[in-house]
Amino acid sequence: MNIDLGGRTAIVTGSTGGIGYAIAQGLAEAGARVVVNGRSTGSVDSACERLRSAVQGADVMGVAADVTTENGAERIVAESGGADILVNNLGIFGAEEPLSITDDEWRRYFDVNVLSAVRLTRLVLPRMIDHGWGRVLNIASDSAIVTPAEMIHYGVSKTALLGVSRGFAKAAAGTGVTVNSVIAGPTHTGGVEDFVYQLVDLSLPWEEAQREFMRIHRPQSLLQRLIEPEEIANMVVYLSSPLASATTGGALRVDGGYVDSILP
Repeated sequence: MNIDLGGRTAIVTGSTGGIGYAIAQGLAEAGARVVVNGRSTGSVDSACERLRSAVQGADVMGVAADVTTENGAERIVAESGGADILVNNLGIFGAEEPLSITDDEWRRYFDVNVLSAVRLTRLVLPRMIDHGWGRVLNIASDSAIVTPAEMIHYGVSKTALLGVSRGFAKAAAGTGVTVNSVIAGPTHTGGVEDFVYQLVDLSLPWEEAQREFMRIHRPQSLLQRLIEPEEIANMVVYLSSPLASATTGGALRVDGGYVDSILP
């Protein structure tokens, strides 16, 4: 496939590392102007430099902003000049005993995992509709469908994100703008390594710890390994392209066969 995103601006939230950084790199390789986002100037500048080194001629800018706030969301859109592609990747997760999750913690997960995506979509969608072209992609999780007992608050927030995607896709119906979710399965990132070690023996070497985690906590995975961030990015780049013009309102799985269902 020849995917050319030249002339398109892509905002990727939470893109200084992990899945977000891989998505930013994939979009840059496809020719998009990429806006890297994180909360600290240092992490954003570092990620931009890494991208410029990894992708020859990459058009990259960084905006340090907390998009869980109205001011932060408005600033990233204003400084980037708007977006043709919005990837709502920012998210938090962690294991917690279900009956110990407080109201404040529930609110925090919804503020970060759901409302940040709603807010940014609301800001960029009118311009996309006016231009007759745009892509909004929300990075969801297998936990949206298979709610894990050790992080119910995370799973439910990602379930809500699937509904957000479908609703905004209806709002953009017939305009040339598509809105989709990407259901990411268990993925190998620094944060996930920390999470794995919350659930398995800390003394285990990483490869053994990963196998133990998948065996005990994610046994239904058909891939039987953690997904690499670049594998998630490949789906996002395709959905961001003109080639995916007939795919909207969907929840597309890059889950390694984790969800035991033909449809999401």
